[in-house]
Amino acid sequence: MADKRTWLDGPNIPGENDDMSGPGKWPGEKLGLPESGPGSLAPVARRAGAVLIDWIVCMLLANLITMFTSVLGDVAFLGYLLWAIVGILGGWLFARTPGMLLLGMGVARLDVPGERVGLWRAVVRTLLTGLIFPAALVDADGRGIHDRATGTAVIRS
Repeated sequence: MADKRTWLDGPNIPGENDDMSGPGKWPGEKLGLPESGPGSLAPVARRAGAVLIDWIVCMLLANLITMFTSVLGDVAFLGYLLWAIVGILGGWLFARTPGMLLLGMGVARLDVPGERVGLWRAVVRTLLTGLIFPAALVDADGRGIHDRATGTAVIRS
């Protein structure tokens, strides 16, 4: 059967875990993750909620800090800085941010399940998310580009 795509459809670039037969039966199936329950891929809306929680907490802290000093910059910059610090330290030390913890999620490595995420993955995930927001660009499983770049996935805990 001929491909009915046109140039208007954009490039047809297969992902690292995609195959030509289409998406898996559930998000995360081709990654070796269960369909539901602990260890399954967290839904995009829940992950976005976790980022929102982290952002609100960091902005509240930034507002509080700037009441007493402006040495660290204004509220917007300090909020962003705190968000990046929380993302890096939370991902590295606990494999989750406070927002992820509240919503029952965590970051997991796909190459070596059960291993810690590690500093470089936490830094790259956070900086990619904060600089170019690749979390909005997802693959067939709903993983953001930042997770694909680091070999991680946000899973339910």
